[in-house]
Amino acid sequence: MPPNLRAYLLSALLLLAAAGARRHASPAANASSAGEPVYLWPLPKSVSSGSRTLTVDPDLALDPQGPGGRSLAVAEAFQRYRGLVFAPWAHAARPRGARYDVTRLTVVVNSANDTLALGVDESYAIYVGAAGGVNSIVGGAIIEANTIYGAIRGLETFSQLCVFNYDTKNVEVRNAPWHIQDEPRFAFRGLLLDTSRHYLPVDVIKQVIDSMSFSKLNVLHWHIIDEQSFPLEVPTYPNLWKGSYSKWERYTVEDAHDIVNYAKKRGINVMAEIDVPGHAESWGNGYPKLWPSPNCTEPLDVSSNFTFEVISGILSDMRKIFPFGLFHLGGDEVYTGCWNTTPHVRQWLNERNMTTKDAYKYFVLRAQELAIKLNWTPVNWEETFNSFKENLNPLTVVHNWLGPGVCPKVVAKGFRCIMSNQGVWYLDHLDVPWEDVYSGEPLDGISDRDQQKLVLGGEVCMWGETADTSDVLQTIWPRAAAAAERLWSQLGAITAQDVETTVLSRLHYFRCLLNHRGIAAAPVTNYYARRPPISPGSCFVQ
Repeated sequence: MPPNLRAYLLSALLLLAAAGARRHASPAANASSAGEPVYLWPLPKSVSSGSRTLTVDPDLALDPQGPGGRSLAVAEAFQRYRGLVFAPWAHAARPRGARYDVTRLTVVVNSANDTLALGVDESYAIYVGAAGGVNSIVGGAIIEANTIYGAIRGLETFSQLCVFNYDTKNVEVRNAPWHIQDEPRFAFRGLLLDTSRHYLPVDVIKQVIDSMSFSKLNVLHWHIIDEQSFPLEVPTYPNLWKGSYSKWERYTVEDAHDIVNYAKKRGINVMAEIDVPGHAESWGNGYPKLWPSPNCTEPLDVSSNFTFEVISGILSDMRKIFPFGLFHLGGDEVYTGCWNTTPHVRQWLNERNMTTKDAYKYFVLRAQELAIKLNWTPVNWEETFNSFKENLNPLTVVHNWLGPGVCPKVVAKGFRCIMSNQGVWYLDHLDVPWEDVYSGEPLDGISDRDQQKLVLGGEVCMWGETADTSDVLQTIWPRAAAAAERLWSQLGAITAQDVETTVLSRLHYFRCLLNHRGIAAAPVTNYYARRPPISPGSCFVQ
């Protein structure tokens, strides 16, 4: 930050802090100065507010500062959020000579490095005030961040501070001045999207990505392929996508690049998955040799070098598309019985004095080696850890899903862990209420500080057996937002809120915000998720 701007901002914040201390001695992050809930989702780490209402100019200008402030990513994000905050007619309806309290948004970014990796700095600070007020010497709004992606998170929060007043037809910031300091609790805040069980068009995937950015989720776990279909183009093995449902339900290499680039502009990594050796029956539609036999179509043939040549080719092609450092290799629900009943596989096992469990381990470790050679960190579902623990590659990230109590065992062995306990974070479980989603805690059962650091975060999973374009968004939202706050916000602030009053009213508000932004989020309090309302009523109470 330029020295003069840093001093200017520091003076403003010091004055705000002093005024805030006079208003309320120890402001809670989950309440405004008026004692009302803070209608920001997810809840920021530190919040100070006032009692003024500021008007925001529909011609709000971006004032970029610092090496990263002038980046294209920041400029594009500013334009996106301005489009969300202001109605399309706002500029034309602006009275000539009108005066507004907030006329520019200064965005200070200390680094122009646009590398998006696990653990990238997403912290930011916001100050919003009006020049000449009793609590401020700075007019306008300022976002400061160390990285482009911190600035993008700050822009989301700023956009949520902006509220349209239907009486005056102005956009306002209420309870100003605001000073917010924020950063995520966990580095990995994910959403799994399954495009094998039902194909999802690229534009729908982009809608999901947009909605993720609104709640500050930052990893799209793209479960592209499964036993039902293989929709992705793999140039090295072009017959693989013969396993798609149809020629019109496929993703080209260009589609995949487009999705990754779209996500990056919103600070979201894409973690791809191929689930091996099980969940891979669709591969054999293009290359039948991958099946042990016509009667044994999964797991893939562990005895054949061709199997691993194809996996290597897929990974090499996908490495050109997916820059994220983590790659998911699956490894769950591997039923090895038909390896024993297939003569050539049984002979291969006997020659090596291997059981089918040994072969399962051999397959997982060999696939991990292929990924590691491409500079990927392998992620595997928890069955791999449950089956052979310390034998996994030490780089392995274990992905929990079967139930609670797994991450404590994983980190005790020195592995990293991602939590997706199906009892609370599987979105296809339609009878799991939002309160249970909100209660999911990745650090449950882990008291050792060093072991806590091995928990990367968590992920909600949108499995696609019963979800397609017609209902996927309302199955994800608003319940995914409950997990998003758990993963972003500080634990103390989360637990200090009354779930049935403060949190519920804030979640209602966020669900309505999603609806206003064109995201089909279902009512919060449905007995079964994604069902439509059962009676007339306001979005803010359903």
